[in-house]
Amino acid sequence: MAKQGSLSPEDLENLRAELGAGRPPAVWFTSAAVGVEAGKSGKVVAFTEPAEGDYIQVRPTGGKDELSFSPAELTAQKPPRAPVKPAAKAAPKPEPKATTIEHPYTPEPPKRLAPPKTAPAPPAPVAKPARPAARKQAKVAEVTVTLSSTAEGEWTVDVTSGTKRTMRGVAISAPAVAQAAKLLHPEVAEAVETVLNAAREQHLARVEQLRAELEAAQRALDELTG
Repeated sequence: MAKQGSLSPEDLENLRAELGAGRPPAVWFTSAAVGVEAGKSGKVVAFTEPAEGDYIQVRPTGGKDELSFSPAELTAQKPPRAPVKPAAKAAPKPEPKATTIEHPYTPEPPKRLAPPKTAPAPPAPVAKPARPAARKQAKVAEVTVTLSSTAEGEWTVDVTSGTKRTMRGVAISAPAVAQAAKLLHPEVAEAVETVLNAAREQHLARVEQLRAELEAAQRALDELTG
């Protein structure tokens, strides 16, 4: 079977477009594919990040596993079918020649010959089970969780999976942050508690200021209405 060309950048864009439209595109394996027969087909089910190495997830036809492959191991060109060789014609059998007996005679009955002894057939070799092809495990992206706080004690969280940010600036409550920090590490809990104490002191000072302004406004109101 002729070796098929690997996936070009244009082929990769077409495959991503088909997959994005909800139609898993078909690909075929080249002779560079590991663990899969060259020329066999499969369906692209996902693209992982970053786009390098074995980042194309493919489910081979007739299987349930999703394996990772590189562009060099796949092709978008369907391999041609191998030509079927015509069966060789059997040579015609020669016709038996007729024999002529010149003088009549009484033929003797044929003697029966004992069948030749045949040696016992050697035992058939036991076929060893083929080793299963090594499967490539899909790479798991690293996950980064970042907590951020403001001077007023407001907290947000960002989550990054590999190179893709899945959550950005999602607000969470201060008690939830304090409880999670206590479960992680004492130093983490101490750092979070320092930020929370600073925010409490700032809000307490603001409350005292507002209370003083309220009392002053109440006295002014009492003088006007007294």
